[in-house]
Amino acid sequence: MRPTNTARTERVFPPLLILLLAFFALDFSSKASAYTTNPFFVRNSNPKPRPARWGPPEKRDGSIPLVISNNCGDTIWPGIGTQAGTGAGTGGFELSSGDSKALTVSPDWQGRVWGRTNCSFNVAGTGASNLNGNNGAGAACSTGDCGGVLSCVLTGATPVTLAEFDLAGGTGGTQTFYDISLVDGYNIPLGITYIPGDSASLQDIPPNLTNPACIGTAGWLADPSPSGENGNSTNSTYPVPFESKQTNAMVASWCPWDLQVTQPTKPGDGVYPYPDDNIQRPIFDPCLSACSKTNSPSDCCTGAYDDSSKCSPNLYATSAKAVCPDAYSYAFDDQTSTFIIPSGGGWEITFCPEGRSTNILATFKQQLEALSQGGGKVSKEILADCMNITIINEGSKNGGERTRGEPNRFGGSLGALVVVVAWAVLW
Repeated sequence: MRPTNTARTERVFPPLLILLLAFFALDFSSKASAYTTNPFFVRNSNPKPRPARWGPPEKRDGSIPLVISNNCGDTIWPGIGTQAGTGAGTGGFELSSGDSKALTVSPDWQGRVWGRTNCSFNVAGTGASNLNGNNGAGAACSTGDCGGVLSCVLTGATPVTLAEFDLAGGTGGTQTFYDISLVDGYNIPLGITYIPGDSASLQDIPPNLTNPACIGTAGWLADPSPSGENGNSTNSTYPVPFESKQTNAMVASWCPWDLQVTQPTKPGDGVYPYPDDNIQRPIFDPCLSACSKTNSPSDCCTGAYDDSSKCSPNLYATSAKAVCPDAYSYAFDDQTSTFIIPSGGGWEITFCPEGRSTNILATFKQQLEALSQGGGKVSKEILADCMNITIINEGSKNGGERTRGEPNRFGGSLGALVVVVAWAVLW
């Protein structure tokens, strides 16, 4: 129950409790131990202390819109984790197909959002129902489960498609960093849409620079359109550059055979060639990353492999990058997967967005760098490039090729910070 007095009460995540919850997470599920924070976020973090608070933020502190929408055909259960700043006041909830939920977070919030699937909770939301798990004590969701509770206090178990944000990154906290991460695997399609609000300077940013999507599930991929105006494109003035090579048949089999959560049943004699792509895969086909399955230094780029010259993208990373060029696919992929724009705007996370995966970062790399280095000022050159259909179509043709089997060309990246992120239960 909330305090009834008028004095402001804030719950800060106690370090000891976080440590205890981290140990619980390791013991609860071995698949929850491979979470990797984007190294770009770590290297460029705001030095100002930002204790993690449950929230929601109070009006006097300012707030940023965080809208979560479900475009999937079935109910999902979004999970929200707060790593810094003030969260939305919830760690997760049920969201029916076609519904949206409007939340707010603080302007200095850092956290992540993911989707949980096929969940079954008890009436109180404090554990799995007796029909799911072991007397209500097991996992409540088939993917993304966070300790069996409705409102997450732990990060979700792999594999999950993540939307990651730091709304006050950089030395002065004036930049927003965000990405779609597949480093811990993939479960459902996800798109991020920027909400510039009432700021004229933020409204000037072309929307085809800011709205990435990752669609790696068969049946959700729209047919390519020559102009980029399909599904997740914003408008005809600024068409979104999309990945144009993948088909639904290709997307259905991108996950490496041994990383599928549910591998197909063997033929009657129990023997088949490995891998045999002629065996039909399930429609819902969550995919573990190599790191989240093995937690090995070579797959996670840790220990002796904590160097861009020693840790190259593995089969999972190259496959994921081909399907979702804008997604963060392995530890040293941070500079080809991190979006940077001025702070101040809000965000919508859409599960199962329409359209295709985007290829924004490769297409508009120079324009995004100019926007970042110019303090967020949108030049006439940037606007002209973002309306140039030749640039957009050329970017579409080159989707996912820049990392396929090649070492990261940017170099100089720090190794992945492998952590288990836990959040205290607050009220």
